[in-house]
Amino acid sequence: EVLQVMGELVREGKIRHFGLSNESAWGTMQYLKLSMELGLPRVQTIQNEYNFLRRYYDMDLAELAFHEDVGLLAYSPLAQGYLTGKYDHGARPAGSRSQLFNRGQRYETANAAEVLLEYNELARSFHMEPALFAGAYVASRPFVTSSIVGATSIAQLETALRCADVVWTEEMQKAVDAVHQRVGNPCP
Repeated sequence: EVLQVMGELVREGKIRHFGLSNESAWGTMQYLKLSMELGLPRVQTIQNEYNFLRRYYDMDLAELAFHEDVGLLAYSPLAQGYLTGKYDHGARPAGSRSQLFNRGQRYETANAAEVLLEYNELARSFHMEPALFAGAYVASRPFVTSSIVGATSIAQLETALRCADVVWTEEMQKAVDAVHQRVGNPCP
């Protein structure tokens, strides 16, 4: 039914393409299979969370993205601000999302503070601010079509835009993968 409605909207010129959000590889393949069988528009993108702490996309959706040409619109590349360094050592700056809204529980799991600090210190070891490092990582992934940022200031937006100019090196990737191999996806 969803595909049929999307087909009608495309035919009427109301939309050009459509995507999914928070979808699995199996679910995405079902959409792709049905669109082919029924001659309906195919999924173009998936909007899923992707950052150092939540690399689930790497497990199967990255392969699907490559073979089926379905790009990722990565949301929360900075893990709701936890990968900016502003919450290191339990800090809760005035005006921050964590201080204003009670929504960061995903990044406040038992070992999250230690892992967040490790990624933020890793960024600093490469002489980068943590937000730039985390955003550049997401922008460097070959399956990422777009990174959805939640900037609340011009300075944050400027940092997000600079991510596209960072040359992500093999050394950076190895360092990030070494942490990931040890801690996995600590914030489900």
